[in-house]
Amino acid sequence: MDTVFRHSDAFELSPPRAELNRHPALADLAQMPPSSGRNRSGWRRWVHRATAGVISPKESASARELRLLRERVRQPAHGDYSIAVVSVKGGVGKTTTTMCLGLTFAEHRSDRVVALDANPDFGTLSTRVASANPATLRDLVEAPTTERYTQVRAYASQTVNRLDIIAGEHDPSTATALRGEEYLAGLDILRRHYTLSLTDCGTGLSQPVMEPIFRQADCIILVTTPALDGVKSAWTTLDWLAAHGFEDLVPSTVVVVNTLTRSGLEHERITALFGQRCRAVQVIPHDAHIAQGSIIDLDSLHPATTRAYLELAAMIADDFAPRSGRHCS
Repeated sequence: MDTVFRHSDAFELSPPRAELNRHPALADLAQMPPSSGRNRSGWRRWVHRATAGVISPKESASARELRLLRERVRQPAHGDYSIAVVSVKGGVGKTTTTMCLGLTFAEHRSDRVVALDANPDFGTLSTRVASANPATLRDLVEAPTTERYTQVRAYASQTVNRLDIIAGEHDPSTATALRGEEYLAGLDILRRHYTLSLTDCGTGLSQPVMEPIFRQADCIILVTTPALDGVKSAWTTLDWLAAHGFEDLVPSTVVVVNTLTRSGLEHERITALFGQRCRAVQVIPHDAHIAQGSIIDLDSLHPATTRAYLELAAMIADDFAPRSGRHCS
């Protein structure tokens, strides 16, 4: 099982405009070999069920860890909480991360969770769910009334895990780029009905819609792969945030390393690198179901993948503690 790194409270942000290729830790990454991981499961639940509870083995250490992770994921959120999922490089699993994290929250929490596609040009979030609703975020903003949840729900797709999906524009040849004011209006509607919102962003940091997304985000998830070019792009994203007025988001950023193939740089080196600047790093193992690029079903994920997303959701939920942020009531 891959480990999660948390930085200490004492750190210094790297110079915002530092040249990427001059960072010694980044240069070292290119020389590191690929890594791999294994997982295992227990037998106690089977014995308990097979004997109708007559024999009930004590909770194993791994079972206790899973139970505690689920309890962390279920922590109450004091006010709404907005998560922006970001990557400047396409094909690294940004939309997959949005879906799997949203599904994990919806699976284990009793409140409402929504994922919205804010790609300014052409989004694919709704393609990862069966029976997608053709309505878009722009349609929701233009709705005559959204005072009741059922009225908002009419513009969303919903998974079997109760995750609601608000789609982006489907046709890149005719779509008008999503504007910042449209995103803000849509998020304002969703905040009245959902506790958690996840925004699947486009790859262009300079798109006009990105500033309001960053301004409203309580947490940024920065997605990369173990490939050197992906790591460099993610590091540059942190530099961009620090240089454009969002330096407060850098230390609270959670980096997700998607192992889309079985090759790549050593996870421990990537974790140590981003741990210098960010709150945490979570490695997602390679998963054949995710690699298909189709509809995502939590039950079809490898147990190690399910565990990794549960750990990611738990570390995000640790930030739900009462605070004096702009979204708290």
